[in-house]
Amino acid sequence: MIHDVAVVGAGPNGLMLACELALAGIRPVVLERLPERSSAQKANGLVGQVIRLLDHRGLYEPLAGPGAPRPVPRFVFGAFPLDLRQLDGNPLYALPVPQHRIEEALEERAHGLGVTARRGCELTGFAQDATGVTIDYRGPHGRRTLRARYLVGADGGRSTVRKLAGIEFPGVTSPDPVSRVAHVLLPEEVRTTDTGELLLPGCPTPFRPFSHTRTEHGVFVIAPLGPDATMVATSEWGGPTPDEESPLTLDELRASIRRVTGADLALAPARTPGPFTPRRQVGHNTRLAERYRQGRVLLVGDAAHVHAATGGPGLNLGLQDAANLGWKLAAELSGWAPPGLLDSYHDERHPIGERVFMHSQAQLALMSPGPGTTAVRALFGELLSHRDNLGRIAALMAGSDIRYDTGCRHPLAGRFVPDLALGTANGPVRLAELARDGRPLLLDLGGGKHTDGAAGWRDRVDTVVADCAEPPAGALLLRPDGYVAWASEADDSDPDGLAEALHTWFGDARV
Repeated sequence: MIHDVAVVGAGPNGLMLACELALAGIRPVVLERLPERSSAQKANGLVGQVIRLLDHRGLYEPLAGPGAPRPVPRFVFGAFPLDLRQLDGNPLYALPVPQHRIEEALEERAHGLGVTARRGCELTGFAQDATGVTIDYRGPHGRRTLRARYLVGADGGRSTVRKLAGIEFPGVTSPDPVSRVAHVLLPEEVRTTDTGELLLPGCPTPFRPFSHTRTEHGVFVIAPLGPDATMVATSEWGGPTPDEESPLTLDELRASIRRVTGADLALAPARTPGPFTPRRQVGHNTRLAERYRQGRVLLVGDAAHVHAATGGPGLNLGLQDAANLGWKLAAELSGWAPPGLLDSYHDERHPIGERVFMHSQAQLALMSPGPGTTAVRALFGELLSHRDNLGRIAALMAGSDIRYDTGCRHPLAGRFVPDLALGTANGPVRLAELARDGRPLLLDLGGGKHTDGAAGWRDRVDTVVADCAEPPAGALLLRPDGYVAWASEADDSDPDGLAEALHTWFGDARV
């Protein structure tokens, strides 16, 4: 038996890719080294356009509860507080949800689509040829071999797939900072001011919850999570060298807080049950794969890029990698992909990896100690006082500052589509609700004059005629990953432009 796709890694990115493939009618096999889902806490939430992507797939409400995503009023960049309420069209979304819950939701969705991860199966080698990849792995029943037409490495920063494919992973490794984080109970001496800031005993500086505070010794974060837990975290430059093999203790964290802030906090373990454990990270590793594809082997998520966690860009980057690759790989396997479509995965996603590489490094530089950094921060703070600059930083953190080159000049082309409120023959609907099945969509907002032009692509492209109170275009051609492939002006039917876009992105017409 030959499988269409073998996905190595059942973390969020591998599971997301498996779901995207399954929506397109492809049944991947997923190999996971761990015998069961990890309970270790990694990411604390989601930041950026990925939240709207999950809304398109009906995965937002299971994680966040009823309602549509809304931009966050505040965020941070390099320990600078960002007041995003000043922005018209704030692009930045955030959802505080632990990674184990994200994995659980994605695994439930994968099971519902007929995909089950083979756990306890570790990749040991592979060889690719003109028609597929022969994969060797070690599983619960010994050594096994399987054959797949494509292999995707979603196996993390130490990716075995990437190493065996011979893909270089250049970047920067630094011993600083040392970061520590834990969920704790704070002593009663901690006070809340009238403005909502927290005063710590022995420290004259008030701390804004959920924000990063830089001192000349490091960065401190405090985030109340309810009556039974508060998250506290530090990042230190030049502090004592910890024993990386030993677990982080509350005494070690307390000493780090004292060095960074001057406050001496008597910390107690949080009462909240769950898998979160105190953790420490020594230094940072920022690396980007030279290419995301090597023949029939492709990379997604941390297998393609690792970086500091500052600002939480990891899952925004990785899950959108998976969505971008999923429909293109499915098109290739289904036989209708136009030439170059699969190669466009690297062309589109690698520059976004470069942007995250850049801004994660920049944020660490802005948080580091020293008078030079303090001077740069004074200047950067002045720049952030201007709304245009604030908007640029918000778009950078959201991942919306790069526009894919789709060959169309309309302002929406190459962007993630807005969530429009629509009126259809079946009643009112949000655009995100029309994207649940992950198929390309032609949204005709001009009374139906564009639908005939898509007749030859009915097997691949759904068409919806709708009204919109403030239509941003006459028609929108949407890719499965939520990005606009083509748009027309409201008063322009542009049949030639539509046909060209359909051919460019979704192959030849079929009569």
